[in-house]
Amino acid sequence: MLPSPFHLLLPPALSRRPVERGTVIARRDDRANAVYFLESGSVALVRYTELGDEIVIHRPQPGETFCEAALFSPFYHCDVIATETTQLIAINKTAVLDQMRNDPDFALAVSARFAGQIQEGRRRLEILAIRDARSRVFAAVADGLLVSDIKSLASFIGLTHEATYRALSSLVRSGKLIKTGRGRYAISGHPVDRSI
Repeated sequence: MLPSPFHLLLPPALSRRPVERGTVIARRDDRANAVYFLESGSVALVRYTELGDEIVIHRPQPGETFCEAALFSPFYHCDVIATETTQLIAINKTAVLDQMRNDPDFALAVSARFAGQIQEGRRRLEILAIRDARSRVFAAVADGLLVSDIKSLASFIGLTHEATYRALSSLVRSGKLIKTGRGRYAISGHPVDRSI
């Protein structure tokens, strides 16, 4: 199910695509004809250095759109590669732009959605900049990022799942977190104590 406001687009503008791991969804300098919505799975947006080293510039999370810059560019700016079996929806670029031109509320909602994703991305960069694993895990839990399982959280915040489990255990032992169920944690104390 597409999130608001993309659910307002007519069905011909949407194309659901199952993608196998390793599939190249788009290449840098390909003609940009779609924005994508990640339903499930994992993709990496990749660029390469002059020496050929791969740099992952973004890993969208399920429920996010990606390749938004394609709306205002004739070409994609990076390679997009499925890093596991993935389900995505290609959203026709022309249909989105036409809807934005004809429906100011749609245009505002698209802009707000993209701005929200940028804010979330910046917060993730802040969390990734925290060097100490225990502090990084605590910040992620405090931000509500533990929404599925611990391995997914670990991947999202750039830690091994082993390091994440150790940090969670340490935070519970120190009283900073309370284990509320299998793979579920809450911040202890009222008001919320966000210090480590």
